[in-house]
Amino acid sequence: MHRVVVLAPQDVIAFDLATPVETLGRVVDGTGTPLYRVRIAGPDATVRSGPIDIVVPYPLAEIEDADTIVVPGRNDPTAPLDDQVRDALRHAAQRGARIASICVGALDLAQTGLLDGLRATTHWRAVALLRARHPRVEVAPEALYVDNGQLLCSAGAAAGIDLCLHLVDRDFGADIAADAARTAVVPLTREASQAQYIKNDMLGGTSLTSTLEWIEAHASEPITVADIAAAVPVSTRTLNRRFLDELGLPPSRWLIRARVRIAQGLLETTDLPIDQIASRSGLGSPSNLRARFADIVGTSPGRYRKALTTPGSLSVPE
Repeated sequence: MHRVVVLAPQDVIAFDLATPVETLGRVVDGTGTPLYRVRIAGPDATVRSGPIDIVVPYPLAEIEDADTIVVPGRNDPTAPLDDQVRDALRHAAQRGARIASICVGALDLAQTGLLDGLRATTHWRAVALLRARHPRVEVAPEALYVDNGQLLCSAGAAAGIDLCLHLVDRDFGADIAADAARTAVVPLTREASQAQYIKNDMLGGTSLTSTLEWIEAHASEPITVADIAAAVPVSTRTLNRRFLDELGLPPSRWLIRARVRIAQGLLETTDLPIDQIASRSGLGSPSNLRARFADIVGTSPGRYRKALTTPGSLSVPE
């Protein structure tokens, strides 16, 4: 039986804590035998999670024998990580245990140094925080989850379910994972990415806020990076430097994302054909729309629209 320990630090997000307990704890084989032993452990016997207190039945030492350790998020992801938890996670990684974070738990996992040089994701509202506090981590803001082999991270809330089902698929195969998805009443895989949920204020507080707002307002028009720079006004070289320094990507990339967001809105709220959506979003042609969608959202416009209009849709031909 695969042994899973879910960490329960003070201020843990209850949803993140419950996700692996419910998703992995209900996985069974064809005879109804549980395939995971899931336990909650931590340095304190009781932890506060918002308005509720949670009894932690196992001590932190329980992770010493775990095959997989899950690190949930905390309501205050800026708080220092408990030294005992940090040392325990590092030791577990050294012996080869698999460690997965959920939501802003990626910031706790990053505090151990284990994510340095690796790709990671987190809730879209915490992307800037993760990037600023841990510059050695390669942040993938649009991913629902990232699998580095031994170390995994998921985006916010429900993306933790996606990650857990991915773990089931890795451990026991697609058939068992599909059964687990049916039990959870969710699709086994979601075609879209976190990009569909990212609001325009994803990196709020940047000195580029007014520039980003201008881009959002004019993205459907045939504007270029030079037009953006003229609206600021700064040189294109200065604009590129500011975007790379503060946002980690060039203005051309942000413009493409803004246009994809417009296309997403049109796919969600209208029955317009793909060529009209491409034109109205500023992406021009259907081929460019499909290419940008695949790059940023991780699926095609047709699958995206179908997934939003058909609950539980997994894959629909374009």
